[in-house]
Amino acid sequence: MILLADGFDGAVLGYGRQFNKDLVIYDYERCVEILMERDGMTEEEADEYMEFNVIGAYMGEFTPVFLHRCYVETLRNMEGDEE
Repeated sequence: MILLADGFDGAVLGYGRQFNKDLVIYDYERCVEILMERDGMTEEEADEYMEFNVIGAYMGEFTPVFLHRCYVETLRNMEGDEE
């Protein structure tokens, strides 16, 4: 089973496997671009929309993943960060 995010087909990168399930992976930046192009949002509006309405909408164990591209140094700096 997979779960697709409506309206973001153009941002699909592929899928990833976590234990015994497959999760769709989207390019976060491309999702923001889609919102800007399709809905006329500013970058700030599109980013806020993504964070609150898309990423913030947990849809169960098959909720898609939204990839932020970065360097390994960024990830190392995030280690141990608490939200």
